[in-house]
Amino acid sequence: MRGNRTRRCGGATVIDRRHHGHNGEVALVTGANKGIGREIVRRLAAEGVSVYLGARDEERGRRAARDLAGDGADVRFLQLDVTDQVQILAAVRQIDEEFGKLDILVNNAGIAIEWGNTVEQVTVEQVRRTYEVNVFGVVAMTGAFIPLLRRSAAARVVNLSSPLGSLSLISDRENPVSDVGMLAYSSSKTALNSMTLLYANALRKDGIHVNAVSPGFVATDLNDHRGHLTAEQGADVPVKLALLGADGPTGTSLGHPSGAFLGSDSSVEDVLPW
Repeated sequence: MRGNRTRRCGGATVIDRRHHGHNGEVALVTGANKGIGREIVRRLAAEGVSVYLGARDEERGRRAARDLAGDGADVRFLQLDVTDQVQILAAVRQIDEEFGKLDILVNNAGIAIEWGNTVEQVTVEQVRRTYEVNVFGVVAMTGAFIPLLRRSAAARVVNLSSPLGSLSLISDRENPVSDVGMLAYSSSKTALNSMTLLYANALRKDGIHVNAVSPGFVATDLNDHRGHLTAEQGADVPVKLALLGADGPTGTSLGHPSGAFLGSDSSVEDVLPW
């Protein structure tokens, strides 16, 4: 990735983005007013990408976009609830009108609402609420934006997953992931992994890369800040996948290994088993 170049303008230092390889690209990140999503927006904008910051909360979303839109960064707020089809279609229309394409879609929005519950205590309503965001929201977003993604020279879709969604790790009784037991959240990420592969296979002919990423156990609101990794660390691999070239992989699952998820200080990027 190319570094920023600066120039002087009226006594002020301004970041010059004309030298970025990703200049002219357009991205949309969901659930992006805080945590990993916000950091992904910041990093993509620093690479010269025009980034839409999607968030349900208008006040917090606008504030985050305003804070990030400095030094020449092009960050634009979109009020976007991934469970609201009206808002999704409005977002498609706005991006179509303003840019006519989408190069990067990061499906970051997600929830986990069953902390403290055992598997047998999880309710149908908890599973339903989790799937509305983590599964159906991704289907709604990806499906709606495929026409704009097809207009990109090398579109990328990045789905935020988790080691807890890996059937290989869950079925390995020697792996600590198998003991976590979050029925709604884990199974939603298993479904997301399957959808990642299915979308990757279906969209390969269009040159659209679809990959999953497990950012590790990051301290965010989703886990009541239990995680030991920072948002900056959690954004490393998602940003790498978002900035893939046309010859990059598709249908892969990358991220921190399960040990890093559960508490080691490792920041090693790894290929995670489905």
